[in-house]
Amino acid sequence: MPEVVSVSLKVGLEVHVELATRSKVFSSAPNPAHPDHDGAGPNTLIDPTVLALPGSLPILNRAAVERSILVGLALGCEIPQRTKWDRKSYFYPDLPKAYQISQYDLPLCRDGAVDLPEADADGFPDFSKPTRRIRIIRAHLEEDAGKLLHEAPGGGASDVTLVDYNRAGTPLLEIVTAPDFDSPQSVVLFARMLRRTCRYLGATEGVMQKGHMRFEPNINCDLVLSDGRRVTTPIVEVKNLNSFKSLLGAIDYEMAYQPRRYPEDGRTMGPGEKTTRGWDDVRGVTFPQREKEDAHDYRYFPDPDLPPVHVDAGWRDRIAATLPEPAERRLRRYIERYDLKVKEAAALVEERPCSDLFEAVIRGIVDAGVREERAGKIAANLLLQQAMKHANERGVQVHELGLLPGPLASLAVLREQGRIGNQGVDSLFTVLVEQPDAVPDDLARRMGLLIVRDQGAMDAWIEAAFAAHPKSVEDVRAGKVQAVGRLVGEVMKHAGGAADAKSVRDEILRKLTVVGQ
Repeated sequence: MPEVVSVSLKVGLEVHVELATRSKVFSSAPNPAHPDHDGAGPNTLIDPTVLALPGSLPILNRAAVERSILVGLALGCEIPQRTKWDRKSYFYPDLPKAYQISQYDLPLCRDGAVDLPEADADGFPDFSKPTRRIRIIRAHLEEDAGKLLHEAPGGGASDVTLVDYNRAGTPLLEIVTAPDFDSPQSVVLFARMLRRTCRYLGATEGVMQKGHMRFEPNINCDLVLSDGRRVTTPIVEVKNLNSFKSLLGAIDYEMAYQPRRYPEDGRTMGPGEKTTRGWDDVRGVTFPQREKEDAHDYRYFPDPDLPPVHVDAGWRDRIAATLPEPAERRLRRYIERYDLKVKEAAALVEERPCSDLFEAVIRGIVDAGVREERAGKIAANLLLQQAMKHANERGVQVHELGLLPGPLASLAVLREQGRIGNQGVDSLFTVLVEQPDAVPDDLARRMGLLIVRDQGAMDAWIEAAFAAHPKSVEDVRAGKVQAVGRLVGEVMKHAGGAADAKSVRDEILRKLTVVGQ
């Protein structure tokens, strides 16, 4: 067998997104992917339609259709005027009907595309490099299956398999890309972008640990052999990955394993050659599950109980009018307009309510007379440093602190005008977390945090600091400028927050006649 001399990776991605509608896609039973029904007991979110009892009929959830269209529009998809529902026949114990209502030849969304930037060394988008176009073949709506449990309730081994039908019938949007990815990093970057997009639109809660989004990469390799031939390995679909770490690991593993597998089995891509594999996160390997069915094996045919859906231009345009500015566009704008690092901008756009709060704070600072570019930098520092510190301490997201943009903007302006110091910002922010509607100007006055402009008071504080730390005074005069920190700290202690640290440092160095400060 000739040796493999070069390898080119090809990956297409299937993404299953559980939509956060209140009820299921074809019944009025509560939807476990909606936050109101999270944590429900096993088999409590069911009805006759979910259980496929005789005489029960499906009724389509309009909200699920609209959220699917919204995601499709965000991905640049065409929304056909007519779409229909099909029965996809296969038997699983957690699929009561022994078929799944899905879409085959007329999906809700099709023929889209997104321009994906390259990933930098840390996995963030690098907007300085050319983008790669990722084609979206389709996004179709279907119902999810239930869940099989192979452990006893509470953990431990079980000699039976239990089934929970709560998830059965959950609206599931399946997004399918073309095999346009050529690196594991680009797949993960797209997956992160897609999750952010779906959550910005309110389509899904997107909690990976709860299975709200599941990734299934279709991976194969183009190989160049030592005899000059080119061959393509069979596609391997890795099922049900619910973390970015697992997605990256599975693709990395297959990219290394498939070139080694080909000399052993000689199998190349063709009909009936596709296989599905699972991912063992502990061992870091994929493992075989089954041969993959082709479309004809599912015996698709139009569902006789559901009429086609007609999406006219008016309905589509009303949905399109609700599209927010995409997270990726915000990310790029924050970097370019406010001179933020990509990691800082990514932290601000990760949650839409946090990004919306950031935008509102900027508007408040601009209204106070600060130019927008500077306002963005100030607002970013306030949220990234103060707000995220308090959010981390409480184990919540920034928007869950209940902060209001008006008082935050006022606080930022106080600091920008030099009327309070950094210590004052810390103290006032802590109060705003407890009293979001408090007025920072009034608080600063009552708490004695306004910086004193009295030169006499400044001189007195500095002289007291010199007297308390004569050695530091000598060190600074001898050119050891770093020794000024102790003196600044002593002044700030005397001032009780009523002095600005930078102004104090400058004044101390002036008094000690340090050159080149």
